[in-house]
Amino acid sequence: MQLLSVNIATVRTDAWAGRVGRTGIDKRPVTGPVQATEAGLAGDTICDTKHHGGVDRAAYAYAEEDQRWWSTELGRPVSPGSFGENLTTSGLDITGARIGEHWAIGTAVFEVRGPRTPCRVFAGFWDVPDLIHRFLARGWPGAYLRVLQAGEVTAGDPITVIHRPDHDIDLGTALRALTTTPDLLARLRPVVDLLPEDAGRKVRKRLSRLTAGV
Repeated sequence: MQLLSVNIATVRTDAWAGRVGRTGIDKRPVTGPVQATEAGLAGDTICDTKHHGGVDRAAYAYAEEDQRWWSTELGRPVSPGSFGENLTTSGLDITGARIGEHWAIGTAVFEVRGPRTPCRVFAGFWDVPDLIHRFLARGWPGAYLRVLQAGEVTAGDPITVIHRPDHDIDLGTALRALTTTPDLLARLRPVVDLLPEDAGRKVRKRLSRLTAGV
């Protein structure tokens, strides 16, 4: 398992850039080591801080193997950074990664916090109007990561899973529970405190309604 590339934002101000008029979704590979901290990767830019970034989404990882499928599906190249990911991986089953899993990359340690749910900016960036539906249907969300140990990451670094929780809630299951298959929502109870804070609040609220029979 290897870090294929480290990607940093090029800020875009296109018409599809969303309500703030600027977006850092266009991330491109950089050379040399990049510092990963609790606040994110050095040199990266988060424009919509209400919905992106923060300690629970300090970095985003997507698998090169999944990118290849999308390249075939769309009939066009899908290069590292095209998903807005900071870390493009190779040989790592991200969709099967469990919530709370720890990855050692370079001198940094990351914790898997939750799945990515796509937005209209993503669809606009790709110029694929039905991308949100297609992304959710495919169910390969990538991983939002928290930085547990600050350090440097560099393209080519090995990736080691150093902790794997004993529950079975992986990112694919979490994505479906939060989006297309709400019947799975109760399965998130064991990991609700490990999800990004805002996602955890939503899950608790929905579970409370289920318990109350609303």
